[in-house]
Amino acid sequence: MSRRTLILLAVALVVLAIVVTNTLFIVDQTEQALVLQFGQPRQVVETPGLHVKWPFIQNVIAFDKRLLDVEPPPEEVIAADQKRLVVDTYTRYRIANPLLFYQTVGTEAAARNRLTALVSSSLRRVIGDVPLSALLSRQRAAIMHEIRDDVRSAAKPLGIAIVDTRIRRADLPPQNSEAIYARMNSEREQQAALYRAEGAQAAQSIRANADRERTVILADAQRDAQKVRGAGDAAAIGIYAKAFGQDKRFFAFYRSMQAYRDALSGPKTAFVLAPEGAFFDFFNFNGLNGLGAAAPAANPAPGAATAAKRAPPGRR
Repeated sequence: MSRRTLILLAVALVVLAIVVTNTLFIVDQTEQALVLQFGQPRQVVETPGLHVKWPFIQNVIAFDKRLLDVEPPPEEVIAADQKRLVVDTYTRYRIANPLLFYQTVGTEAAARNRLTALVSSSLRRVIGDVPLSALLSRQRAAIMHEIRDDVRSAAKPLGIAIVDTRIRRADLPPQNSEAIYARMNSEREQQAALYRAEGAQAAQSIRANADRERTVILADAQRDAQKVRGAGDAAAIGIYAKAFGQDKRFFAFYRSMQAYRDALSGPKTAFVLAPEGAFFDFFNFNGLNGLGAAAPAANPAPGAATAAKRAPPGRR
């Protein structure tokens, strides 16, 4: 085989490969295709697999058959009670009619822009008819369903099937949130101050009652103690008087001993007294009997005076 023949064969194989490549196309299971001829749609292919088209004069555009989503940026809307809200939504959709989709919007990017506008318009209309409290209650699901149905009917002429539209979050604007937080904080501080004042008043009242009761209890206790102490002192005096009345000389001796103990208890006690003083009668100074200064007994025993005179002098 000559060189020229080999070159022609190689060129034919290349041309054949190019023709085959431009004739055959594959549709994936997750896609649906639209065959165009000079920009005009000719065929919609929804069956996955290998398909044939005219080479060079027809081209294929693939659209996703899976569930798609569009997430518009958070938008500020006004509720029926004139409360401003920042609402964040998302929408799930599917390309139901590739031909109609291509003729109306063309691409998925353009479809997202159109759906964003539709969701924004429906969101403003529906939320503008309900108060803020409705979004925070069980009516929120009904509000989302109403928005979904509104967007679904508007997107159907575009070849788009809306599966669901949801409100992800509905918050107050930052400036409103700060003002509400400041007002709530002020209200709580006022309430806390009121509670503290009431608590201080109650504590003062309880403390005053307790002090009054304490004073009354102490006064009653002191009164009872004085009564008991007075009764005890009276009984003690009576007992002492009865005991000492039996022997006056012993009483004089006992009282003198108590006086000595009280007067001479200090370590450096010093007295400058005359020995003849009555204070030292029981010390037996100057030959005095230990009981010489004491009063004689009422009925002394016979010979007691003679025995006392004979007793030798001494000191205590």
